[in-house]
This record gives sequence, C-alpha cells and structure tokens, in this order.
Amino acid sequence: MTESEAFKRLYDVIARLRGPGGCPWDQEQNPQSLRGDLLEETYECVEAIDEKDPAHIREELGDLYLLVTMLSYMHQEEGLFTVAETLEGIGEKLIRRHPHVFGETKVKDSAEVLRNWAKIKVEQEGRRPKDSVLDEVSRSLPPLDRACKLQKKAARAGFDWSAVEDVINKVREELAEAEEILAVSAIAGTTAAESATAVSTGSTDEGPGQEEALEAELGDLLFSVVNLCRFLKIDPSVALQRTNVKFEKRFRHVEKSMKEQGREMKKENLALMDRYWEEAKGL
Repeated sequence: MTESEAFKRLYDVIARLRGPGGCPWDQEQNPQSLRGDLLEETYECVEAIDEKDPAHIREELGDLYLLVTMLSYMHQEEGLFTVAETLEGIGEKLIRRHPHVFGETKVKDSAEVLRNWAKIKVEQEGRRPKDSVLDEVSRSLPPLDRACKLQKKAARAGFDWSAVEDVINKVREELAEAEEILAVSAIAGTTAAESATAVSTGSTDEGPGQEEALEAELGDLLFSVVNLCRFLKIDPSVALQRTNVKFEKRFRHVEKSMKEQGREMKKENLALMDRYWEEAKGL
C-alpha cells in the first residue's frame, strides 16, 4: 500500500468500528475515556524507541496512529471538525512556521527558528502575546515534564546557569536542606529513617508544618535534578522511565530467586535480597 492507501484503510476500519453494527466497546468510547490510553501508548512508544526495536516501534506507532485518528473521527462525528481538517491544519502550520524551508527567510541556527516561531504565532496566527514566556507551558502536563519545559522556557529567556557545576551544587544544596529538616527530628530522639516515616504519615510532634516543609524541600530537590537533566540535554522523563524498567527487571530477578530458595520477601531477609539484587546487575 501507499501511505495514502494505508491511512484510508485505517480511517475506514475506524468508521466501521464506530458505525452501525460495529464494535460495542469502540462505540462507547469518547475523547475523555481515551485520554489515559493516549498517555499510556505514548510511554509505550518511548519505551520501544529506547529498546531500538524497529518491529516494536512500528507496532507502538500504529497504536498512536489509531488513537489520534479515532479521536479526530469522534469530533468529526459531532460535526466539530473533520479528520481531513486536522491533517490539513497541521500541514499548513508546518509550512507557515518554516518560512526558512518553504519561503525566503534565512536563519542561522535552531535558536533563531524558535524565535521566528514565537513571532509567527502572534503576527500570523493571531495568538495573544503571553504575559509570561511560562504561559506557553501547558498546566496539564505531568509534573516532571512540566518542570523541564518551564526550565527550558526560562533558559531561552537567558535565565539559566552558566556551568554544570553550579547546577550540581544546587542539587547538593537542596538535598542538604531536606536532610536538615530530618535532622531536627533525629535530634529530638528519632532516627533519620523513623523521622522520614513520621513525617510521611504526619505523626511528628512538630505537626503538619514539618511535613509541608519536607515536601517543599523534596520538591525543590526534584526540580533541581530535573534542571540538571535539562542542562545536560537529558530528557528526565525518558531517563526515569529507563530506570523504572531497570528497577523492575532487577526486582523481578530478586523475587524469582527468593521464590526458588523458598524464602519470603520480607525485611528480615534483606541481606539475601541485596545479594540477588547485586547478582541482577550483572545479568
């Protein structure tokens, strides 16, 4: 099939599923019910890209094509806009925002491309100028992704660290401030671990004020680590997802090994679990 034939076939399949005599489950779906699926499939596609497995990437991209086309088709059913208008709109936007490719505009680097985009949004697309560059960052993004985008916007405005060492020092500073709050409870007669547990459950003598203070400092610490990722051109969400996959693989090895030994997964067997964890690192 050509690209146009393949897309037409996908469109026809979706129309059949949503139409009379189609699939009850597909007919029951709406844009709200598919939001979670859209996020899940996006992350699965990212995972496939990390694996560098073309067959898996192709499959996951297909799932995204399905959801995007299905969502457009749902709005077409409501008479709000058509699938064709969605495709035409993005094509027109790409041409409009790339005058250095489709027109006579000259640019020297990607930074100038981004500056031109901002002007085009206001001058050609009629978007109201933002009160702040941060207004361009969607509030609906997951916190980790939003933190990174906020930092990128600020950096493009010149508000950025000058060296990676400064960012690392900031991470250390925020960690020290969190440790300082935990030390308060330790001085009062609890261990750091007990203090952390007490704060997390809100059962400290100091009350919710200390819990809020620790939450604030850990938030600052996370924000600083995201900033370090951004400064080093590492996507924090992708980096964290890779660590999630690595943790899951190693933990499953621990579970399997403990089960084979007839041992329970509990704190009293932590030394043995640690041994299997170290073993998993070499697999």
